[in-house]
Amino acid sequence: MVEAAVVSLQPIAFALGRPLQRVEAAVLLLDEGNTVPFIARYRKEATGGMDEEELREVADSLRKARALETRRVEILRLLDELGHLTPDLEGEVRQAATQQRLEDLYRPFRPKRTTRASMAKEKGLGPLADWLLAASSGNPEGEAKRHLTEDVPDVESALQGARDIIAEMLSDDAALRERLRALTWRTGLLRTALQESERAPHYQGYEDYGEPLQRVPPHRILAINRGEKEEALKVAIEADQERLTAEIEKVLVKGQQGSIAKHLQVAARDAYKRLIAPSLEREIRTALAEKAEEQALKVFRANLSSLLLQPPLRGHVVMGLDPAFRTGVKIAIVDPTGRLLATDVIYPNAPHNRIEEAARRLRVLTDEHKVTAIAIGNGTASRETEGFVSAWLKELPKGARPGYCIVDEAGASVYSASPLARKEFPDLDVSERSAVSIARRLQDPLAELVKIEPRSLGVGQYQHDVNPKRLDEHLA
Repeated sequence: MVEAAVVSLQPIAFALGRPLQRVEAAVLLLDEGNTVPFIARYRKEATGGMDEEELREVADSLRKARALETRRVEILRLLDELGHLTPDLEGEVRQAATQQRLEDLYRPFRPKRTTRASMAKEKGLGPLADWLLAASSGNPEGEAKRHLTEDVPDVESALQGARDIIAEMLSDDAALRERLRALTWRTGLLRTALQESERAPHYQGYEDYGEPLQRVPPHRILAINRGEKEEALKVAIEADQERLTAEIEKVLVKGQQGSIAKHLQVAARDAYKRLIAPSLEREIRTALAEKAEEQALKVFRANLSSLLLQPPLRGHVVMGLDPAFRTGVKIAIVDPTGRLLATDVIYPNAPHNRIEEAARRLRVLTDEHKVTAIAIGNGTASRETEGFVSAWLKELPKGARPGYCIVDEAGASVYSASPLARKEFPDLDVSERSAVSIARRLQDPLAELVKIEPRSLGVGQYQHDVNPKRLDEHLA
């Protein structure tokens, strides 16, 4: 019988440098459904004053530890049901500290689809593989003749089947895989090449790129993964095949001589090239992606927090400008409480260049509504619109000049087409709603930005390439 998953909190407490009882209290509060901000603010006495970062670290570590224990219990159950759970194997599974180690230990017993090795075993070639592994000398061809059948018509077929069995055995060796994985991490390169694709010009910097696996920064991993997804890049892990194959031969060839050793060496090369290398590459690429995703989530969370906590600009009548070329610069004026006072559109930029008309209209609107601040969106035509506004302001008397600044308009278009915006401004079109949002972002950033889905605010690092569920958890 295998017990339910129980997680030890001692490693989490040690990593945080906090007493175990404080970590236990934090976990209990989290399990009761309390949020990190609530615990950080109102349950300091229970957690010993843990701040929100420490609590998030507890929550993340707890999630990973529970996932590991859940998988450990599942593997123990499966091994027990399959009849493979020996005391030694159970001990190794219970001591496994990582998910990868657990999977390596379970790998030899995991139900497999039909493989070359399984077909060779069905043909009765298991004893020939055992002979190659055990014999220190002898004639492999002569031994192979003893295993010829209707399904194994010749000596080469028999030896090939035996080598396939040995190759799969090597691939399933947990200790060997761990050594090869560690060696690949230490010495391998992440290598990319451009493919013929309409997206290829966006990835010219990766035309012939190579960097040690341990030094590839997270943002580059995300960029490469996106390039591969868009079929613009071909990505591979470049490892020292000779050195890694030699490591396998150390395990396999133990005093065998002559043709027996040669057959084992062929099996070792086949095991690495056909089975181990592709599997390790998938594992390492997955680990790189997970590491990059975690970093991207942290960056997004920190950037979003800074964005939301920008100080408000109180007591000003704000004119919001949503720049554009052909369709004109949309205007929205809001009072100090954010109430919409007026909307308009001017055409100071190419192809219209109606500069004098635009200047007159801005003067009328400014005087009529006593505008004291101007917010210019940073999208298309922002620079041109800023130049026009700056020149226009110089023509005004010094005491009558509103101040202006550039406002990040990321997500404004998402908000302007949302049901919330339509409900708030049913009589405005989407561009006018966008101008209102730009004005309010200067006036009260938090009140305006919370209306927009966080991932649309453009403050993340490849936020559209990370796991949406994990992103929502980090941003909540």
